[in-house]
Amino acid sequence: MKELLRSNNLVKLSWAQSMLQQSGIESVWLDRHTSVMEGSISAIEQRLVVAEEDYEAAKRCLQRAERELEH
Repeated sequence: MKELLRSNNLVKLSWAQSMLQQSGIESVWLDRHTSVMEGSISAIEQRLVVAEEDYEAAKRCLQRAERELEH
């Protein structure tokens, strides 16, 4: 697995996971529970990871989706 995104922004993580899913790319959201347990101090960022072989396609997918949001 390779880290694609690290953030405390739950909306961004959820959006990214949804975009990947729509493109047929599986992802795993890590540190979700650890972050909740530590409270709201945002010390532990959550991570979205994908399989090594999907990393480049996942990166392109999110870049394309971000460009579409800008227009």
